[in-house]
Amino acid sequence: MPKRNSSVVGREFGNGVRDAIEQSGMTQRGLARQLDWQEAKVSDLVQGKGGVTELDVVRLLSYCRAPYADVERILALYRESREKGWLLFPEDGVPDQVHSLISQERLASRITVWSMNLVPGHLQIAAYIRAAAEKSAKIKPADVDALIRAKLDRQASFQPGREFVFYAHEQALRLPVGGPEVMRAQLTHIQLVLMRNYITFRIVPTAIGAHAGLSGSFTRLSFDRYEPVVFIESQNSGLFLEDKDSLACYAEVLKRLDREALDAEQSRRLITSMLV
Repeated sequence: MPKRNSSVVGREFGNGVRDAIEQSGMTQRGLARQLDWQEAKVSDLVQGKGGVTELDVVRLLSYCRAPYADVERILALYRESREKGWLLFPEDGVPDQVHSLISQERLASRITVWSMNLVPGHLQIAAYIRAAAEKSAKIKPADVDALIRAKLDRQASFQPGREFVFYAHEQALRLPVGGPEVMRAQLTHIQLVLMRNYITFRIVPTAIGAHAGLSGSFTRLSFDRYEPVVFIESQNSGLFLEDKDSLACYAEVLKRLDREALDAEQSRRLITSMLV
């Protein structure tokens, strides 16, 4: 089956519409009847396929009695839904890119991560997240607990039937985030997680010097139903990339990291040596 042409922002728009309908207490069929639409039109909206005008979106949200803030957010997503790529600037509180990334990860069949400076986010324990967040220039102290909860939610995606491949630089595992006790607990947690056969962890050793991932960390999401997406997080924004040239570039980075990294067993042994 060919993959559908559906953008990240389009899917986020569809999620917003679905939430508005559910909060109204109406069904998609009942709402379609109220609007004098075909039920398929509402279904397309929820799936982020588009095919409607901005006025249609406003009418639907009005019938749902959606709060003003939700209407503004959903309309903003609608206006961007035809773009390839999505740049997110966080509002107050937990960065929007964290929630949006988790939303897309739940749809992915394969998640591939390259992490240059820190333990990959999916594998971080609470104490490690807290220690890193407390040193961050972008996370307010009052938001640290919410950030920890949001990041730990990512681990719910560890389910059989999905594939996870993590590449991490050796320096990310040796950086003493939170001190020796936290790092020992963190490395032990990675070892336990790697007992699952659908999770692969490979280390790019410091000894090789320059490597293909020097431009920075990223996450590649592959889907059964959609085209792949690359996510990059910076100091104050998050960027989803979907254009063919960008995807080809990051695919080449992963291909080279695959050649440069230790294999899975060598990586496990290196982690064990760090715990001695």
